[in-house]
Amino acid sequence: MATIRDIAEHASVSTATVSRILNNDPTLSVSEDTRKRVIEIVNELNYKPLRKKSGKADKPIETFNIGLIMLNDETIDPYFQSIRLGVENTCNQYSFNIASTFMVGKSNITAESLSGLDGLIVMGDVDIKDLKEIYYENNNIVAVDYLPQDLNVDIVISDFEGATHQVLEHLIGLGHTDIAYLGGRGMVYGVNSNITLEKEDTRKSSFEKIMKEKGLYNPAKVFEADWGPSSGYSLTKQLVESGQMPSAIVVGSDPMALGVLRALHEEGVKVPEEVSVFSFDDIEAAAYMNPRLSTVKVHGDEMGKTAVKLLYDRLKGRTLPLKVTLPTELVLRDSVSGKKQ
Repeated sequence: MATIRDIAEHASVSTATVSRILNNDPTLSVSEDTRKRVIEIVNELNYKPLRKKSGKADKPIETFNIGLIMLNDETIDPYFQSIRLGVENTCNQYSFNIASTFMVGKSNITAESLSGLDGLIVMGDVDIKDLKEIYYENNNIVAVDYLPQDLNVDIVISDFEGATHQVLEHLIGLGHTDIAYLGGRGMVYGVNSNITLEKEDTRKSSFEKIMKEKGLYNPAKVFEADWGPSSGYSLTKQLVESGQMPSAIVVGSDPMALGVLRALHEEGVKVPEEVSVFSFDDIEAAAYMNPRLSTVKVHGDEMGKTAVKLLYDRLKGRTLPLKVTLPTELVLRDSVSGKKQ
C-alpha cells in the first residue's frame, strides 16, 4: 500500500507538503503545477488515506462531501429540478453531505472552490474535459443528462433515442406522415474556459434519422432555437407563416410546448383536430395544459437517485466507469389524435 513518503519521493516534495495538499491546507503556498503533480501521483499509486469516522466507535459512519454543478434554470425547465431533488433526497441514505452547489455562468467555479470535494454530480451539458482542468483530484464525477466524450466518468441518461422512435411510431400509426420537429439547440458549456461548443441533440438527430429511414423527412420542417416557452412560441409562428402546416408536431420539451400551444391558439389552429402535438419531459404542468399534453415521461428523480448511487460506488472503490440509460414511457393525453382525412 502506498504511503505519503512514497508520494513525496515521486513528486520530489516533502512529506509535510504532501500531507498539507491532501488536507487542503489553505495556508500552504505551492504552485498549481506542484499541487496537480501530487494529486496525479496520489491517483497513480492508488493511495487511500484513512478517512475520519464519526459516530459511535462500534458503528462508524463514513461521510463524504460532494458538490453539485447545475447548468439549467429550473424556473424555465422543472425537469432539472426533479433531477436535483432526486439527488438531494437520496444523499442522506449514503451519508453524503452536499458541501457546495454551483450554477454554471453564475457561480465562481475554480480549482480552489472544488478542492477537497470527494466527488461531483454534474447536471446538464457541461464540458467534463474542461471541468477536469480544475477538478483533477479524482475521477469521482457523475454526468447526468449528458453523454460526454470523456468516458472515464459515470453517466446517467434517459433513452431519448428510443423515446423518439416510440413517439414517431405512435404518430405514424395514427396516420400522420407530415410531421415537424421543434427543439432547442444542443450546446455544451465550459466551466473553466467559458467556451461553448455545439452538439447534436439526441431527440433531433433521432427524429431526422427515423424520418429519413421512412422516407418522410423534410428539412424545412425542422426548427431549432433556445429551449423554453418563448422559443416554442416563435418557432411555431414561423411554421404557421410558412404556409406548410404539418399534421403533427414533435416538441423537444414540455416548456417549449407551452409556447407552441399558445401560438397555435392565437393562430386559430385547433389541437388536436388540425394539428397533433407530442412533447418530452412530462412536467407537472403538462397534465393541466389546454388541451392536456401528450408527452414522454422522463424519470428525472430516478436519474438523480441513480447518480448518487453511482457516485457512492465510485467512492467505495469502483474504478470501472458505468453508463446507465433509464427507460422512458409515453403518456397519452388530449393533444394527439388520428389524422383527419
